[in-house]
Amino acid sequence: MPKKTILLSIPGLREKDVAVMPKLRGLMSGGEIAELVPSFPCVTCPVQANMTTGRLPAEHGVVANGFYWRNAETGTGTSRQAVSPASSHNRSEPVPVSARRVEMWTSPNECIDRPQLWDLLSYQPGGPTAAVWFPLHSKGCEADYVCTPAPMHNPDGSESLWCYTRPLELYGELRDALGHFPLQHFWGPMANIQSTAWIADSAVVAAGRWRPDLFYIYLPHLDYAAQRSGPESAAADAAVAELDEAIGRLAEGMTAAYGGEVLWLAAGEYAITPVNHVSYPNRVLREAGLLKIREQDDGEHLDLEASRAWALVDHQFAHVFVADGDAATAARVVNLFRGQPGIAEVLVGTELSRYHLDHARSGEVVLISTPDSWQAYYWWLADDRAPQYARTVDIHRKPGYDPVELHFDPATRSIPLDATRVKGSHGAPARDSRQRTVLLASEPLHFPAKPLADTDVFGIVMRQFEVG
Repeated sequence: MPKKTILLSIPGLREKDVAVMPKLRGLMSGGEIAELVPSFPCVTCPVQANMTTGRLPAEHGVVANGFYWRNAETGTGTSRQAVSPASSHNRSEPVPVSARRVEMWTSPNECIDRPQLWDLLSYQPGGPTAAVWFPLHSKGCEADYVCTPAPMHNPDGSESLWCYTRPLELYGELRDALGHFPLQHFWGPMANIQSTAWIADSAVVAAGRWRPDLFYIYLPHLDYAAQRSGPESAAADAAVAELDEAIGRLAEGMTAAYGGEVLWLAAGEYAITPVNHVSYPNRVLREAGLLKIREQDDGEHLDLEASRAWALVDHQFAHVFVADGDAATAARVVNLFRGQPGIAEVLVGTELSRYHLDHARSGEVVLISTPDSWQAYYWWLADDRAPQYARTVDIHRKPGYDPVELHFDPATRSIPLDATRVKGSHGAPARDSRQRTVLLASEPLHFPAKPLADTDVFGIVMRQFEVG
């Protein structure tokens, strides 16, 4: 009978970190460790989808941490056609202007176009059960037990703490036992170990009740200090020690809950590298006359309908969306960015297939940063014209990822508008050992000698259940 399997998904985990994590090393003693190479784009949502489907973005459709839905009714982007690298993809039919919207971080599970581990396991004889704890895009997934943040948005603009759970009543029970999930410590200037600790504690509660055969748990703590202060900073070192203690407590709880042998797997999602440069693609597009803004009472807002091109930036890459898939405009975008400081590659047309990004949801042009640079979403040319939400933690309204939210400006009591404060990033292709992470197992699984890809995690888990 297959062993119960616990898969930890840990952003920012490096082999050098494991060396100073005695609790994690003890948990994995007698097992294996292998180099793990995240697939580009090396960011949360695509990598988690890679690991849980065994597929890459061209198939599962998660091309970034956010989406630009050009047709809100069907949730699709641009229809792809075979064109030359010098041209752009074209849309097969016009999309109603009012349907366009950007969605960051909130997409439900249906955005993943391929079955995940728990979907396939449910078809097996005996129906192995699965629990999914806090990965992105897990709302509405078909796992037996689920917990993920889902704050309730009130009419006055405020939020009430809550989590989406299966079964529905579970979050109320977890809240009564552990207190509310500390959302303010999950992201933003107050992000710290408390969110990861709550995730671990609530997972132990669920394991004690249901003992699922597969338990997939996202532990985000290493994401914060490494981006805020740099991956080699004292703060990042302290975060490694804090995470190790949390894993130790998780291991004790799970041992008590399962009451028997468990196979542990720990997969690093990506590695964070130092950065000393930032690019501003939307400012470049604005100065070229391609990006348009709307003047509102609180500043300048991105005008999706009027813009000929705009960039959804995401750590060290960006999807540039071109209105009507116009090839001439796409060519202008390519010429604007090729050879620019901080930009390593500019992909257009069929070149997107180089990184398996040839999917309808991708932009016509993809910008890839050098390993020491990252990309900020800013489009305003003077800080006093930034929209009000730019100075707040507002991951859903900002049409791009904003790690500056990890900082706080005491003078203005708000999020600063200085992107140079960010000292670590990820997302660029993992060509260097510093950009790679690790996969650990608590018993020998006979990993191949070559470095593993994130998609290999899927097969390793499925084999534990004698599938594949």
